Amino acid sequence: MNLLNLLKNKGLTLSVSESLTGGNLQAKITAVKGISEVFKGGITAYSIEQKVKLLGIDVKHAHQVNCVSAQVAEEMALGSAKLFGTNVGIGTTGYAEPCAQSRESLAYFAICINSKIVASGLITQQLPRVEMQNAVATTVLQSLELALQ
Repeated sequence: MNLLNLLKNKGLTLSVSESLTGGNLQAKITAVKGISEVFKGGITAYSIEQKVKLLGIDVKHAHQVNCVSAQVAEEMALGSAKLFGTNVGIGTTGYAEPCAQSRESLAYFAICINSKIVASGLITQQLPRVEMQNAVATTVLQSLELALQ
């Protein structure tokens, strides 16, 4: 069963907040014919300031972890659902390529349904930036489909 049918059959709507995936997740979602019936919108928030302002993440924690943690992903998922008024929210954050903070590319993601985190994860890879963004978006959508089944 595809994402559209899973959401429709459960009477759910979807929104996303992205950082590391940079809109890639929204592009994959909107590639589904008819998805506008359930997808209400998404936001790509890269800076701590915008994540705090728009998604309500904890500013103190965000500064401590450079906005990359499981907690931040969860707060982004919950913030997305609140911002767009949806039942389902997704949040992604991380490093799309190795950097001073991490020797690998790493991503945290979280999915909430009706204000409860139902799936989350940490993905680590040694991939080029765009491939990492694509891999994370694909994994998140697979996780969402599993959570909805």
